[in-house]
Amino acid sequence: MHIRRKFVRSVYEMVSVLVTSVITIMLIFTFLFRIAGVIGPSMQPTLFDGDKLVVSAINKKPVIGDIIIITQPNPFNEPLVKRIIALEGQTVDIDFLKGVVTVDGKPESYGYGLTTDEFDVDFPLKVEKGCVFVLGDNRHHSTDSRSTTVGQIDVDYILGKVVFRFMPAGSWRVK
Repeated sequence: MHIRRKFVRSVYEMVSVLVTSVITIMLIFTFLFRIAGVIGPSMQPTLFDGDKLVVSAINKKPVIGDIIIITQPNPFNEPLVKRIIALEGQTVDIDFLKGVVTVDGKPESYGYGLTTDEFDVDFPLKVEKGCVFVLGDNRHHSTDSRSTTVGQIDVDYILGKVVFRFMPAGSWRVK
C-alpha cells in the first residue's frame, strides 16, 4: 500500500509539473513572444523565405528601423514582415528616377538596391496620425506602403517587433 501511494504521488507531481509548464509556455507565447515565419523575398538580404522569427509582443511602440509583423487586413490574407521607415507626421518622398527614398529630407538607408519600382501612392506623402510607413528591404520584390494594396499601417495592427531569427540555426541576429 505504501509503494502504491508513492507511485500515485510521483505521477501526480509529474503531471502537475507538466501542466504548469504547458500553461506557462502558453502564457509566454500569448502575451510576451510569438513565432512568425517569413513568406517571400521582400525582406532579402535581411530575412529569407522560410526563416522563423521570434516576435516581441511587448513594447509595440514603433521605432524607425524596426522589422515588424503586420496583421492589417490585406489582399494576401497573411501577416506581412516589413521595416518601419517613417512614423506619424513624417514626410516620405521617393525619387523613382534616382531610386532614392528620403524621410523628412534625409536619405533612408535600409533598402537593398535602388527604389525604382513605382506603385499607386503619390509622393511626397505625410504619414497619417496613428500610422507608420513600411518598406521591404528588397524593394524590387516588395508590396509595401508604396502601394494602396498595403498602404500606411495602423499601429494597432502591429503584432510585434522581430527580436531574432531562430531558423535557420546559426544566423540569429536580425539587423
